[in-house]
Amino acid sequence: MSSDQAVPSPPPTDGSVSNSKSAAKKEAKRLEKEAKLAAKTAKVTANTNAGEKKAKAEKEKKQAETPFVNTTPPGEKKDLSQPMASGYNPIAVESAWYDWWQAQGFFKPQTLSDGKPKPEGLFYIPFPPPNVTGSLHIGHALTVAIHDSLTRWNRMLGKTTLFVPGFDHAGISTQSIVEKRLYKSSGKTRHDLGREKFLETVLEWKDDYQNRITRQLHRLGASADWDRAAFTMNPTLSRAVIETFCRLHEDGVLYRANRLVNWCVKLNTTLSNLEVDQKQLTGRTFLSVPGYDLKEKFEFGVLTSFAYPIEGSDEKIIIATTRPETMLGDTAIAVHPDDPRYTHLHGKFAVHPFVDRRIPIVTDSIIVDMEFGTGAVKITPAHDGNDYEVGIRHNLPFINILNDDGTLNSNAGERFKGMKRFHAREAVVTALKEAGLFVDTKDNPMQIPICSKSGDIIEPVLKPQWWVNCKPLAEEAIKRTRAGELTISPKTSEAEWYRWLENIQDWCISRQLWWGHRCPAYFVRIEGQEQDTTDGKHWVVGRTIEEATERAKVLAAGVDFTLEQDPDVLDTWFSSGLWPFSILGWPDKTPDLKTFYPATILETGWDILFFWVARMVLFGIKLTGQMPFKEVYCHAMIRDAHGRKMSKSLGNVIDPIDVIQGVDLESLHQKLYEGNLDEKEITKAKAGQKKDFPKGIPECGSDALRFALCAYSSGGRDINLEILRVEGYRKFCNKIFNATKFAMLKLDQDFVPSTALKPSGNESLVEKWILDRLNVAADEVSKQLMERNFLMATNAVHNFWLYELCDVYIEAMKPMTDGSAPIATKKSAQQTLYTCLDYGLRLLHPFMPFVTEELWQRLPRIPNDTTPSIMVSRYPVFDKDFVFEDAVKEFNLTFSVVKTGRSLAVSYSLQSDIQLFIQVQSDQEAKLFESQAPTIVTLIKGCKSVKVVKDINDVPAGCGSGILTPTVVIHVLVRGLIDFDVEIAKCEKKLDLARLNLEKIRKVESQPDYEETVPENVRLINADKRITLEAEIATLEVSKEMFEKLE
Repeated sequence: MSSDQAVPSPPPTDGSVSNSKSAAKKEAKRLEKEAKLAAKTAKVTANTNAGEKKAKAEKEKKQAETPFVNTTPPGEKKDLSQPMASGYNPIAVESAWYDWWQAQGFFKPQTLSDGKPKPEGLFYIPFPPPNVTGSLHIGHALTVAIHDSLTRWNRMLGKTTLFVPGFDHAGISTQSIVEKRLYKSSGKTRHDLGREKFLETVLEWKDDYQNRITRQLHRLGASADWDRAAFTMNPTLSRAVIETFCRLHEDGVLYRANRLVNWCVKLNTTLSNLEVDQKQLTGRTFLSVPGYDLKEKFEFGVLTSFAYPIEGSDEKIIIATTRPETMLGDTAIAVHPDDPRYTHLHGKFAVHPFVDRRIPIVTDSIIVDMEFGTGAVKITPAHDGNDYEVGIRHNLPFINILNDDGTLNSNAGERFKGMKRFHAREAVVTALKEAGLFVDTKDNPMQIPICSKSGDIIEPVLKPQWWVNCKPLAEEAIKRTRAGELTISPKTSEAEWYRWLENIQDWCISRQLWWGHRCPAYFVRIEGQEQDTTDGKHWVVGRTIEEATERAKVLAAGVDFTLEQDPDVLDTWFSSGLWPFSILGWPDKTPDLKTFYPATILETGWDILFFWVARMVLFGIKLTGQMPFKEVYCHAMIRDAHGRKMSKSLGNVIDPIDVIQGVDLESLHQKLYEGNLDEKEITKAKAGQKKDFPKGIPECGSDALRFALCAYSSGGRDINLEILRVEGYRKFCNKIFNATKFAMLKLDQDFVPSTALKPSGNESLVEKWILDRLNVAADEVSKQLMERNFLMATNAVHNFWLYELCDVYIEAMKPMTDGSAPIATKKSAQQTLYTCLDYGLRLLHPFMPFVTEELWQRLPRIPNDTTPSIMVSRYPVFDKDFVFEDAVKEFNLTFSVVKTGRSLAVSYSLQSDIQLFIQVQSDQEAKLFESQAPTIVTLIKGCKSVKVVKDINDVPAGCGSGILTPTVVIHVLVRGLIDFDVEIAKCEKKLDLARLNLEKIRKVESQPDYEETVPENVRLINADKRITLEAEIATLEVSKEMFEKLE
């Protein structure tokens, strides 16, 4: 494999790699179990080792007491002329590199001289813009880890890469937070400041938190092009929003209508259906509601029945409702046309007991189920979605009884006017009882709509708003997705995608806020005319006030008029839906738009698949004629170690910077006061922090955090984040650091890397094995990244470094580089080590950019190699010249000897002067093991000698034995070191088990028609098992007999 191309990835110990999906799933499950076990082990070890190794702890404490200070001037390259530090310090290692990368322009897309993408390909990924409501949390860190890993990988593959960062103004959330802070600090509301002054206050907040987020993204290593950083309300993107609004209106897709909306009293704005959660109640439930006294609780989950008097008679008609206060807005009672109980009431009226209103009794077979309840249904068209449709069908009055602040208006009658809605609920029930009209209440399992942002109970109310007709847009999106223009993974998200688009509803885009893009729509008030502001025919839209005025002149037909701009702003998702192309300069046909659009991939959380991804697709197709991206990858939702959703009130929200640099418990507590939690919530959050982080969060570094988050990403829906696992990857960084430091000692001052980019073919067995493992690792990482399986990709490179390079090759090469080794052997071993370090660091770089840059910069350079940074070096890819299949098989057999020898040493408690005997049957095996004896001695700690024999009589008496294959047995000398009675008992126990298993195999093989009915591969497996068991029994019998003679 060449440095011009790159390297491969490490397989199982037998050298085989399974690419099947089932194997991948099994491997993912195995790795998950390993991770959980590792976390538990870490806890146990931490407790067990408490108080031990005091001297070492004191030394580490002294080192920790001297914090690292970065002395590298911003933008300059770090000085690495001094020797490597005694230990890995993530803060020191990760310092200075980001500023240097940025100063060198490494984050910018590299194109050909004519501005076109490089022939290797193009990779464009837009970063999901975080809200400027606060700092990034650990979920954002996952997004960064995945985005940046993909970007760095593609950049190292030689592609033209563009990673665009940005920020979202987050209308509702940002305005809500700033309003709370404003009132908390000054006792003022936004209305006290006025619109202009309030927006200045929000901009100050935005600038502060945009800078905070930017610093966090730097610390996380996001290799984004900061010269292209975007904000959803900057002039370019605001122009795109206005253009979209006007174009959709001109095409008839965007319209104004007085329809039912989801009204949040707490936030005083409308919400889309996607911003409303449904809370399931099993029956009668008392809940607190925002805006009321905390001690007040209101009844939900009950069905209240009451009677309406029939006009002109003593008869009453009984109806039931879960919202008694809405009866003040009733304008009809519906019955089924075929219900004989009410035939005599068709066309008659009921009398409203509290307001001066006649209520018609209408027949409707759609809304009424004769078998449910009394078969009579109250109709409140202005406050219920189903009733709204009835109102349309029967041309009923739409009477709104609710003010924007949640109090009842004059339409509710003098008795209830001015009451808060849930106080009115109680008052209406009381009034019904007083009037003798109350019947009863019953438990009623139901769902209630909750604002996902404020927790308030949503009210359906009539509002004149701007709407987008999504149906035709969705139909085109479905058609193109099915045609293969867009792939969505994991597949569960794809199924949801189709389901949602097929059932899409019109989208209300008006928001009653000040912070956001103000609607470019104007009411044309024509002098001398009575006009309804809810009617869209009196409105014009315009990209500029001049365009709106010209359109108004046509509408007014020569009559004087004034223009009144809609005070509402647009839903945040309206501007976010333009993100992939607006950040490239659309609606202008910019070079960026021509070069990079559409995006290669859109990576985000599955929870905003419909909020954001779907709207980008709808707008992208409508406005640009193309899918805005070719692929959507939905990552998991991060939860805490207990599986709970991250929540400030639980105290489990984690700032990635706290994981990177560590934080004590008290500092975690103090951060709670920076938010909008009340004292009760802070107390609860503190308790949660104390339970989860009793000693705070340890310093892990950005590399460990990024690697852990990628290692968690296997396509599942949720990630239960264990900080101990992140700390485990910090230890992995330490292993890499120390291994490289040790390896550098082996690359003495005279070592010069070879300019030859291929193996010579004269490498030793272990060298060929490690180069093959490197090749397999590179191949595996690339395959898994292509499939977006970050767990398997990180596992491949982790295994190579830890279990193959560090545990095997670096140990095995020690005798090859000592003073007595031949020069040629030494140089070959050094070159192989260099190749593994160089390519191994490159393999790891997309996931761990900082430590890999630090270590790669310390490696010797190949003559005439001017590559300035690992991030612009070539990524290792599969190279057939690095394939050594025969060598891998031979070394795997050799390493099996090592593992068996280690196992025997452990079972007999041997730690030094270990004498190993390898009994073989063939000359080929003898030759192999004799040539590898030095490697075997090196890899078995405490091993004194290895001798290969063909005759059992050449094995000294007093050996413990283990069978490796039917033809290879490993013996270790234990005479004088063990209790023979104990060993005889062990032999007998093993013999019993082996004979039992052998009997089972023979029983299967002796079945009638065995040769004809059992598949050949199964018969071969059984035969192999039988031969192995027979050899094992023979070995155990010899061992037992030998121990009995020595006893």
